[in-house]
Amino acid sequence: MIRKKIILLSLIFFLSNCGFTPVYLKNTNVNFSIEKVNYTGDRDLNNFIKTDLNQYKNEKKDNKIIIEVNSSYNKIILTKDSSGKITNYQLEAKVVFLINSNNQRFTFTEKKIMASIDDKFEEASYERSVKQSFASSMSSKLISKIIINQ
Repeated sequence: MIRKKIILLSLIFFLSNCGFTPVYLKNTNVNFSIEKVNYTGDRDLNNFIKTDLNQYKNEKKDNKIIIEVNSSYNKIILTKDSSGKITNYQLEAKVVFLINSNNQRFTFTEKKIMASIDDKFEEASYERSVKQSFASSMSSKLISKIIINQ
């Protein structure tokens, strides 16, 4: 019995320190600065992207990038019940990033199926959090693409 506990504790100790780090945790090897970003499209999605990209503004970096962002967001009705009440939505966000310094174009699309919630305030706040996660994911993908292509 004691031997099993020792083996279990040693496995937990060794596996918890395996050195795993998430891919998008922090991009530390950034050698560019986002100088200016022009936004068109969905205002909420653009505001979330703006807050994510603001951390890459650095006056000390020489490689300055100008980005144009065109976003669109759709809430599509997927299913209704027999009484005509909406039961499921598909949330879809599409963002096109155009980097002016080297004429690169990146398009990212995110989709999520959301069940309808009776409390409309709760549904709106959940939809807002989904938009925020879409924006965070897309801006992380953009930064990774910029780092790879430089």
